[in-house]
Amino acid sequence: MTTRLTVGDTAPDFTLPAADGGTLTLSDLRGKHVVVYFYPAAGTPGCTTEACDFRDNLASLQGAGYAVVGVSPDPVDTLATFAEAEHLTFPLVSDENRSVLESYGAWGEKSLYGKTVTGVIRSTVVVGPEGTVELAQYNVKATGHVAKLRRDLGIDPR
Repeated sequence: MTTRLTVGDTAPDFTLPAADGGTLTLSDLRGKHVVVYFYPAAGTPGCTTEACDFRDNLASLQGAGYAVVGVSPDPVDTLATFAEAEHLTFPLVSDENRSVLESYGAWGEKSLYGKTVTGVIRSTVVVGPEGTVELAQYNVKATGHVAKLRRDLGIDPR
């Protein structure tokens, strides 16, 4: 069983390859609030819905001091295609070996269509400016998650 993060935990640092061809290191974003969301597969209906919700709410999240980073086990080229197709303007990073997913508690057993499978647990962790977990949500729904997250963070809905 994967251990889930809770409020007050130190967020595991990571450096991962990004869809834009560079790399992203979480600790480089210290001083900001960072929404790190974990999703199963770029281009699938649920993941597209969630990514587009983040895209459509990015200005208000950024206005409230939050950066957004999406993490999946997809290869970088798949993420680049996804980002371009959906006009995503926040970083998508690739965790092909699932080490970051595991360290955040976003990889493990889940129910899929009534069967127990091992995979990405759709999750969101908000990391504070000092690198500690401010919010950790697991098994979130793709539809409506960003609106709920905004409410939980006290960011006025548009």
